[in-house]
Amino acid sequence: MLKRIDLRGSTDIPAGLLPRARFDVAAALAEIQPLLDAIAHHGADPIRRVTAERDGVELDSLRVPAEALRDALDSLDPALRGSLEEAVSRVRAVHSAQRRENLVTEVAPGGVVTERFVPVRRVGLYVPGGLAPLASSVVMNVVPAQLAGVPQIAVASPPQRATGLPDVTILAVCAMLDVTEVYAVGGPAAIGMFAYGADECAPVDMITGPGNIYVTAAKRAVRGLVGIDAEAGTTEIAVLADDTADAAHVAADLISQAEHDPEAASVLVTPSAALADAVDAEVKAMVDEARHAQRIRIALSGPQSGIVLVDDLEQGLSVVDAYAAEHLEIQTEGARELAMRVTNAGAIFVGPYSPVSLGDYCAGSNHILPTGGCARHSSGLSVTSFLRPIQVIEYDREALAAVSDDVVRLAEAENLPSHGKAVTARFGR
Repeated sequence: MLKRIDLRGSTDIPAGLLPRARFDVAAALAEIQPLLDAIAHHGADPIRRVTAERDGVELDSLRVPAEALRDALDSLDPALRGSLEEAVSRVRAVHSAQRRENLVTEVAPGGVVTERFVPVRRVGLYVPGGLAPLASSVVMNVVPAQLAGVPQIAVASPPQRATGLPDVTILAVCAMLDVTEVYAVGGPAAIGMFAYGADECAPVDMITGPGNIYVTAAKRAVRGLVGIDAEAGTTEIAVLADDTADAAHVAADLISQAEHDPEAASVLVTPSAALADAVDAEVKAMVDEARHAQRIRIALSGPQSGIVLVDDLEQGLSVVDAYAAEHLEIQTEGARELAMRVTNAGAIFVGPYSPVSLGDYCAGSNHILPTGGCARHSSGLSVTSFLRPIQVIEYDREALAAVSDDVVRLAEAENLPSHGKAVTARFGR
């Protein structure tokens, strides 16, 4: 089921050889750009139209009524509510440590630069609701935004055909976290609504949250008009494992992410051919018993999934760094030491008892992470994602005088003499 790529004996790692999803954001962008343009010019009407066509739901109001949020929380299974509250508690504990204090630096006597960390004023948080309505993504989006001090938080998630509202557990978690501004809008239409505004939804300053390729393309399209977290598309997992790993654990973890979507990526990197054989056998047996067997088979047999054979763990480390996985598991001897040497990954899960699914829910870490190799330059969602550093510069007369000749000299070197004059004018020169 999982194809094999043999890199043993290779001195380099050709990027084109590594498993990767067919993730043509440019093509998706061309497909959804007319919708975004229509929302920019006409507001809610194109949103209602596309929601009727694609979701089978006729929307009178885009916003979810307050009573629907209260009813969802009241009807939530008590045991499930307890698990969600545990997840919220752990995510809050980890993310609370990410809050930033002002940084004050005295550059010279009388010359001070203060860096303030100011929250974004208004954010739009997207929560997927297609094949797997991700109530946990409400937690991962909302908690860091609240801890950052964002004053206005709006959530959007696709309406379900049966109710005309987002998934009931998603609504319940919004209510649990005191988020009252929720919209029954999904996909690129939600991104357009957040970016341009529509009906009751005022434009936001930043959009975060995972989604499919069309959501990712829409976020790319509006980036600049608004801020975005990262291009967090269809999920992926890479597992670096040696012959100390349990094949059943590795197989279960690969399957767990393949369960998300037929386009999900599951990759094993190992120097052990014996482990590769054992994992392959375990995967075949486990998939037959899985609830979403068809979806999993498509994902595991696609070009985005596979087993990569390497000479040793050093080469394996180079491979996973080149791959830059959203989720990276390390199940090897000396796993922590290897984990601390990884440079490109959204999140790293160390050892046999830290599966990715723990991070999806209750590790305390955030599961909104960069995909498609974007972990080379982007990071997962955090409190700092919602904070903007603003520098405040305060120099007195003596401090400015001490550096005035340097400013004038640098300004002349760049042929900007008025820059220098702005300093010398303060001293009658």
